[in-house]
Amino acid sequence: MKKINKFTLALFGLFLIISSISYVSFSKLLPAVSGLLDPSGKSQTEDEAANARVNDTGSFVYEGPKTEACPLNGALYTKEEKEIWEKRRPLLVMIENHDESRPQSGLQKADIVYEAIAEGGITRFMAVYYCGAAAAPNQKYDVGPVRSTRTYFLDWASEYSDFPLYAHVGGANCSAPENGTCTTNSKAQALEQIGQYGWLDSGTRSDLNQFALSYKVCRREPERTGTVKATEHTMYCSIPKLWELAEERGLTNKTENVKTTPDWDKNFVSWDFKDDAESSDRGSADTISFDFWSGYKDYSVSWTYNPETNTYIRKNGGQDHIDQNINKPLEAKNLIVQFSKETGPVDDHKHMLYQTIGSGKAIVFQDGQKIDATWSKSKRTSRTIFKNSKGNDINLNTGLIWLEILPVGTEIKYDSIKDA
Repeated sequence: MKKINKFTLALFGLFLIISSISYVSFSKLLPAVSGLLDPSGKSQTEDEAANARVNDTGSFVYEGPKTEACPLNGALYTKEEKEIWEKRRPLLVMIENHDESRPQSGLQKADIVYEAIAEGGITRFMAVYYCGAAAAPNQKYDVGPVRSTRTYFLDWASEYSDFPLYAHVGGANCSAPENGTCTTNSKAQALEQIGQYGWLDSGTRSDLNQFALSYKVCRREPERTGTVKATEHTMYCSIPKLWELAEERGLTNKTENVKTTPDWDKNFVSWDFKDDAESSDRGSADTISFDFWSGYKDYSVSWTYNPETNTYIRKNGGQDHIDQNINKPLEAKNLIVQFSKETGPVDDHKHMLYQTIGSGKAIVFQDGQKIDATWSKSKRTSRTIFKNSKGNDINLNTGLIWLEILPVGTEIKYDSIKDA
C-alpha cells in the first residue's frame, strides 16, 4: 500500500511539473493566438493583430495613430479601421424607442442617428453604421430592438448610397386590402416603396427585412435587458452578420452585380467638419429639452451640455438614456434639430407623414452654442444640407451626429446658450 502511495505521489508531482511548463509556454503564446481572430471570427494577419486589442465591450481597438477621417461624421480612426470600412457601404438599422424597449443596444456605436415619430407620439431611431462599427463588437446580437420602417426614414436612408443596406422588421404597407382598396395611405406604404426603389431586385437586394433573414443574423432575445419583454420589443441583430450577408449579395463598396453602378460613395456628399472649439470658446453647461408631442412625457428628450468633454448627454422620459452595450448614457458631439411639416394621421392605421424633401428651419447645437440654420433636400436621393443664416454650409464637430426631426412649431427650451 505504501509503494502505491509513493508511486501515485510521484506521478502527481510529474503532472504538476508538466502542467507548469505547459502553462508558462501557452501563456506566452496566447496573446499572439487570440489576436489572430477578429470579433466576427475572421482571421487576421500578425501585423494587424499587433496593432489591436479587444476592449471590455468586446470591440476590436486598433492602437495606431488616428489619421483617417470618417466620411460620415469626420471622426478620426486608424488606417486598419479605414481598410475595413472602405470595403463596405453604410448600414442603416431601425431601432425602436417604446418605453418598454429601453435600454437599447448599439446606438452609441453609430456614426449618425435620426429620431422621428413612428406613431402615436412614440419616436423611432435610424442608426447609421459605417466607421464607428468597423471594429465590430464581439457580441452576436449587438443592435436593437429592431423594429419596422416608415416612409420618411427611407428618404434619409437614400442619402447613403444607391442601394443602401436597410435593416428593419416589416413596416407600413398596403395592409389587408378590402375590395381591392388598401387600408394604408399610398404615401405611407414603405414596404411597397422599398420595392419601387429597387432594393429588392436581384443583384441590388439591399433591403434587410428581418422576415427574410436567418436566425444567425437576427433573433428574439426576450430577457436581454434582465426582465422579460413583450415579443415586439425583443428583436436584436448582429452588425457583423448584416455586413457579411450584404457581401454575400454582392453589396460591398461596389454593387458587384451591376457593372454600370459606381462605388456607393461616388455620389455621396459629405458634410463639412471642424475641430472642437477651444475650452475658452465653449458655452457653459446648459440643457436643451423638448417634447415630440405634447403630453407624451415618456418620450420627452433633454440633452445636457458637458463643457469638459464638449458633448451632449441624453435623457429620455426624464431618465438617463443608457446604451446597454456599454452601460453608459448616450452622448453626441452635434445635435441638429430639423423642423418638418407634420401631416396626419393619413389613414385608419394612424400613419403620420413628415416632410423630408424641400426646405425648412433648423437649429444646430455644438460647442455649447447654437446656430440658427436652414435645411434643404432636393429629391429622395439627395443629401440634406444645413446652412447658417449667411447661407454657408455649417461645419460640424467630428463625432456622433444626432438629428431630431420635430414637427414645425415645436418649442425648444434652453436658457443661457449663446449664438455661435
